[in-house]
Amino acid sequence: VSRLLYLLQQESSSTELRTECAVVLGSLAMGTENNVKSLLDCHIIPALLQGLLSPDLRFIEACLRCLRTIFISPVTPEDLLYTDATVISHLMALLSRSRYTQEYICQIFSHCCKGPDHQTILFNHGAVQNIAHLLVSTSYKVRMQALKCFSVLAFENPQVSMTLVNVVVDGELLPQIFVKMLQRDKPIEMQLTSAKCLTSMCRAGAIRTDDSCIVLKTLPCLVRMCSKERLLEERVEGAETLAYLIETDVELQRIASITDHLIVMLADYFKYPSSVSAITDIKRLDHDLKHAHELRQAAFKLYASLGANDEDIRKKIIETENMMDRIVNGLSESSIKVRLAAVRCLHSLSRSVQQLRTSFQDHAVWKPLMKVLQNAPNEILVVASSTLCNLLLEFSPSKEPILESGAIELLCSLTQSENLALRVNGIWALMNMAFQAEQKIKSDILRGLSTEQLFQLLSDSDVNVLMKTLGLLRNLLSTRPHIDHIMSTHGKQIMQAVTLILEGEHNIEVKEQTLCILANIADGTTAKELIMTNDDILQKIKYYMSHSNAKLQLAAMFCISNLIWNDEEGSQERQDKLRDMGIVDILHKLSQSSDPNLCDK
Repeated sequence: VSRLLYLLQQESSSTELRTECAVVLGSLAMGTENNVKSLLDCHIIPALLQGLLSPDLRFIEACLRCLRTIFISPVTPEDLLYTDATVISHLMALLSRSRYTQEYICQIFSHCCKGPDHQTILFNHGAVQNIAHLLVSTSYKVRMQALKCFSVLAFENPQVSMTLVNVVVDGELLPQIFVKMLQRDKPIEMQLTSAKCLTSMCRAGAIRTDDSCIVLKTLPCLVRMCSKERLLEERVEGAETLAYLIETDVELQRIASITDHLIVMLADYFKYPSSVSAITDIKRLDHDLKHAHELRQAAFKLYASLGANDEDIRKKIIETENMMDRIVNGLSESSIKVRLAAVRCLHSLSRSVQQLRTSFQDHAVWKPLMKVLQNAPNEILVVASSTLCNLLLEFSPSKEPILESGAIELLCSLTQSENLALRVNGIWALMNMAFQAEQKIKSDILRGLSTEQLFQLLSDSDVNVLMKTLGLLRNLLSTRPHIDHIMSTHGKQIMQAVTLILEGEHNIEVKEQTLCILANIADGTTAKELIMTNDDILQKIKYYMSHSNAKLQLAAMFCISNLIWNDEEGSQERQDKLRDMGIVDILHKLSQSSDPNLCDK
């Protein structure tokens, strides 16, 4: 190798010799990953890039072919293409030289474009303008590689997608060219890749979700890719792209669910590797095994997207053969990607009240879910804890067994996570758990959280964490005996927290929740006194009665009305104190309000 590279780089070698060296190196690069590694160790890439400066076209093509072979190997770091800024602009210039330079350069770009930074570099070097006209090249290979380039450039990239929509090639807009490439008479890889381009453009908002090119062309094409006739790789890619296309749009989810019996068709994804009859099928078995977990992952992802919003679709998915068993098995698979996709699918289905009461109960889904939550990586924890939030709603029969399996401890530890989504889910699940719960559960939650942690959460910089923590407090402080019991043990700290928030710079919703917590405290029998003996809090309630926002005025009046019920002990003294503070005058004024709610209250 070192001898070949030496000859390749010698200016004195004849062009024919240098070309042959590049060809032989290209053949070596076709070998194993170790071959490619040893070529990289000899610094083959800088040598080949240097070769591109030669005036000889055949030599340039040989260098590009070899570079292409090296860059498509998984062991080659993509960044090697971007270390010298002049390389990209030189490659763009070489695009016009021949159909071979076009094919290889597009292939290099599509393999080396990983993530937004690479997309931006290529975009800023004029990739869109330079590659667009190649989509109508006479060479199929050039058209295909150009198409692949656009599919990686546009993926999750609004800037590229918005540009592509308006590009015209030979008097036709790019989306129309992509739609032509979707047609059934085109090769499958072309159909799939153009569907990916249109999907990215749709998700970026460059094409509307109700545009006929999405509803009548892209979506049906992707559903076709999921059918039994397609190769396993195509079925994986088709399902994953479709899952991404319909992920956030209810109407597309409904259309997909009734196209070509998609829901039943996906059940077939779980049937690999199929039983092998003859020894000749060993090769197929190996292939099936390799793709089996990718197929399951793709099916779970697509089911999750299909069932994201619509109750009827969820019902259909769950009624598909052995669906719940498949999800439960998926939760304990060795492949982390399958586990994540199974949790996503479960999360999507757990949004259904009906299913939480039936299928989820019959299959004790909470057991494997709690197991997944033990020391899983964050991306799985976030989705699994969201699912747990749904399983802890008060109408879900799973609530009891989950509590018995140590959920409080687990959730309290999530609230201390560095990861924001995990903090939100931890506190959200505790809030759901505390809703209409018995006193023992509420005390366990407070003990598990500790007062320090509660204050930590109430001073969290994220408003979601704050709102859910207030929701938790509000749920803990409901029903009189519970209110009195909690306030007798934690009253001082809770009143401090309430004061802290009412004085802070917070939005209306936060302050309204906090006043509702005060109203709950005012409903306690002994807890009332904590408000009545706290002049600072009384003044705050008075201030919010005259606030400019009606929601806050109403919430403040709830506090007052809970303090003054005539049939409760000590009501006379409380009424006198509030009268002296000037509350009655404010009430007179509010009874003249133009807002009917305020007026009534």
